[in-house]
Amino acid sequence: MKIKILSEEALRTIHEYRDVPYFNNKTLGTRGALKAEVGKGSPEDIKEEVKNIAIRKKIKIENMPKEELKKFMVNNNIGIDCSGFAYHVLNSESKGMLGKSIDFGRVGFIRKIRAKMMPAKNVDVRILVHNSQPKTLRDIEPGDLITILSDRDHVLVIYKIEYENNLPRNIYYVHAMAWPADGQYGHGIHYGKIEIVDLQKGIVDQRWDEEYTYERARGSVTEARRLNLFL
Repeated sequence: MKIKILSEEALRTIHEYRDVPYFNNKTLGTRGALKAEVGKGSPEDIKEEVKNIAIRKKIKIENMPKEELKKFMVNNNIGIDCSGFAYHVLNSESKGMLGKSIDFGRVGFIRKIRAKMMPAKNVDVRILVHNSQPKTLRDIEPGDLITILSDRDHVLVIYKIEYENNLPRNIYYVHAMAWPADGQYGHGIHYGKIEIVDLQKGIVDQRWDEEYTYERARGSVTEARRLNLFL
């Protein structure tokens, strides 16, 4: 079976988020905060802010177990949201494959300036959609997105695809999310698989192994998309 996968740089970024909880700033509405405090921080941003909080609170985290460190981040509103995660993974892919960072423009002079200076902090799912094009299942590649537009937008990053007879058979994706079953501290980076059972149908008509994600996708406008940068 033929396999395509993201670059080592992008896979490394995914791995660095493995113990980071999910955090969506919309629930708090924090403005002017650091990227790590609004769900948009890189792994380095998050590590630095966790260290700073620990120093302020006089808490030693050097030998703290991973589970306790994750609780510490949750309790201090530190984490990553779905679009921030997608941005940093694909930014690593762009740096590794194209030698440049992702730059999204926004409508309006002030927003363009903000997007230029702080691209990660200003990205959301709609911005990813605005800067990408729909792709068919036959043409899907690692690095493509699955965008889910509804009253609660969401985005998945495709990191691996398995092929049979040069046609995609299994799509593997990763995303940042908090599902009800995750509880207070179990949320964060989730992995899923989509088995293609009929290439003539849409992506929501295939076989998904994540029930919660599938239910969200089925009731929304769900598409496979590729960033314009990678076209």
